[in-house]
Amino acid sequence: MKKASLLIIVLFFHFSFAQEKEIQNTVERFFNAFHQRDSIALKKVCSENLVLHSISESEKGSKFSVEKASNFYKSIATIPLSLKFEEKILSYKVQIDGAMAHVWTPYEFYINDKLSHSGVNSFQLYKENDGWKVVYILDTRRR
Repeated sequence: MKKASLLIIVLFFHFSFAQEKEIQNTVERFFNAFHQRDSIALKKVCSENLVLHSISESEKGSKFSVEKASNFYKSIATIPLSLKFEEKILSYKVQIDGAMAHVWTPYEFYINDKLSHSGVNSFQLYKENDGWKVVYILDTRRR
């Protein structure tokens, strides 16, 4: 009985870790495509109904903004090659409930090797037959 219980626990943690890694890999593919300015690859990891929101924070207060997915993809594809940018993800916290997942990623954003801003990304994902898809991104931005 103890061996069966132990086996069930080990399999549960193995499955949970594998699923967390699969979700994290989806977010990593998102950022790889983002950094490569590849809107086609971005669309492959995102839902066709992707929702994008941002909260900019400053001394003047907070500003909430909405971006259409089509505008987001277009803006990524048209970033000049002369501009160097990188969003450094500092950590991943993954939470899962069935076909829904949440990924919390603190970050620092650099433009031409200088810190532009920092904040947190909140990714909401759902699992389709062909894998996890990003359906919602809310980020904070602080200078």
